[in-house]
Amino acid sequence: MTLLRAANVQLSFGSRTVFQGLTFTIEEGERVGLVGVNGSGKSSLMKILAGAARADTGELQLRRGARVTYLPQEPEFPEGATVASELSVSQGPLKEALAAHAELAKRMESAPAEAQAKLMEQFSALSDRIEQMGGWDTEHHAKTLLDRLGVKDWERPVAQLSGGLRKRVAIARALLTRPDLLLLDEPTNHLDADTVDWLEEELDKLPGALLLVTHDRYFLDGLVDRIVEIQPGEGVTSYPGNYQAYVEQKLVAQENAALTQHKRERWIAQEVAWLRKGPEARRTKSKARIERAQKLMAEKGFQRPKVAELRVAAAPRLGHTVIEAEGVTKSFGDRKVLDGVDFRLQRGERVGLVGPNGVGKTTFLRVLLGELEPDGGQLVIGKNTKVAYYDQSRAQLDLEATVYDAASQGEDWVELGDQKIALRDYLDDLLFPVPMQRMKVKALSGGERNRLLLARLFLEGANVLVLDEPTNDLDIVTLNILERLLLDFGGSTLLVTHDRYFLDKVATSILTFEGEGRVTRYEGNYAMYRRLKEQSDAKAASPAAPKPAPKPDEPAPAKAARKPGKLSYKDQRELDGMEATIEAAESRKAALEAELADPAVYSNGPKVAEVQKALDAAAAEVDRLYARWQELQDLAAAGA
Repeated sequence: MTLLRAANVQLSFGSRTVFQGLTFTIEEGERVGLVGVNGSGKSSLMKILAGAARADTGELQLRRGARVTYLPQEPEFPEGATVASELSVSQGPLKEALAAHAELAKRMESAPAEAQAKLMEQFSALSDRIEQMGGWDTEHHAKTLLDRLGVKDWERPVAQLSGGLRKRVAIARALLTRPDLLLLDEPTNHLDADTVDWLEEELDKLPGALLLVTHDRYFLDGLVDRIVEIQPGEGVTSYPGNYQAYVEQKLVAQENAALTQHKRERWIAQEVAWLRKGPEARRTKSKARIERAQKLMAEKGFQRPKVAELRVAAAPRLGHTVIEAEGVTKSFGDRKVLDGVDFRLQRGERVGLVGPNGVGKTTFLRVLLGELEPDGGQLVIGKNTKVAYYDQSRAQLDLEATVYDAASQGEDWVELGDQKIALRDYLDDLLFPVPMQRMKVKALSGGERNRLLLARLFLEGANVLVLDEPTNDLDIVTLNILERLLLDFGGSTLLVTHDRYFLDKVATSILTFEGEGRVTRYEGNYAMYRRLKEQSDAKAASPAAPKPAPKPDEPAPAKAARKPGKLSYKDQRELDGMEATIEAAESRKAALEAELADPAVYSNGPKVAEVQKALDAAAAEVDRLYARWQELQDLAAAGA
């Protein structure tokens, strides 16, 4: 049954048409992901569907009695709100139902026999409604949600919370309503990766329908059964399946459209050549044929979508020492954030920093950058190291400046390699056409501000990029571009992000912050870190098998001659060659992934099975090599 239907919706801001003729439906219990480039109107459409904004034209139909909950990117709270009061608001309908249930139970005790059947029917319906809204133990459920989200103080005013905690309270408030339709706009912003995993599980349990805007591709893969893509200035296109299915379908559709366009252009070229032969030749053709040719030439043909062209300015070559920290400590009052942390960033490495919010990731970056003085330890910055820092709060952008002035910093030209390019042309390549360049920064969407700040950052000519939550609000297309840029970047990168897919694509190692100042390094990407950590946790949790006592007449076993933890010659040789071995294995895996993504291969069933089998084997080999590398490094560290 249709839950919500939007028909012929149009929205414009001044002369700019955000979307027009937009029509789509959401069925009961359906899970839909809404995607599109920054500025295509995803958040605006969510507001319209939630009733928080009005479209210029169009029709919106919601099933009678359906309850809708909307969580915007930046949640709003009434003045004086506390954590407890906000959760009480979300539970209002449930509390009313519980009160009605109690009143009905009292009436049934004294009602005459002839009225019992009707009252029992009402009682049963009310019980079902209470179950749908979260059950009976509402306070316990609310406390469990808040505890898992890291919000401890119920009576604390919301105004005193950080942006991340405010978002968590808003998420708890939205989940507790248990609506028929839940609208979520970038719910994973400000959440650490473990909490994102948990939120995915919670949303999967909800019985209602879900419309989701997120740049987290694993989140989309795990939750949605349909993708709706907004075409800028136009309507929407729907793709069945999750994000991976959408990518495959869109690739095939684009290739088919490109082939059709090629045939169309060839036909137009033939007709134009014929039309140029003059009146004598045209008399041999029908008037209808001429009109068809003219109409086809006037139509807009297929064009591949334009994407932002992020580029990096030339940077000096890094020396042997990039950034090194030894025994770094940092505390704020009685709270220890860093406790004897050792870290070395090497040339070409891309290190992802993960861990719960508030455990010291940003503090560690600021210590490395010299913005915070450590309490103890040593810090060495290479003489050739030039750092560019992306601040997650985007404090480097003046909201009152124009887009052009924010990017220019007093220069009308930018240097990219051996090219000198006019700033206005560079901004146009970044999807900021001249009219947008005159707009103030505060008029841009969150993703557009993010893209502007990243573009300016990459012009600094740095050889070390320090990026604190750079993926927030970026559309998926721009995320793919940023991934490729970092993979091709010749310098080193330190990266804080909750985006698991991004870390899997980009990171060469993971630095995990575990609280109380503890920091552990794992080689490989995020998926490898999770596997290694699970193995380590399982090993630590399993009780050690008791060693059998030696028999009275049996001598105790001789101690190993080699120092515990010291690498043998063979192990050392293996460790020295491990990096090249892993690189070759990853290249093999990447080649197979590219082959599997080829539409020609994907349409050949037997070939797909063959390539998939080889890809599974290649992925398993990469995992084995990383596990072995970690084992050898641990052994070497123990013997140092």
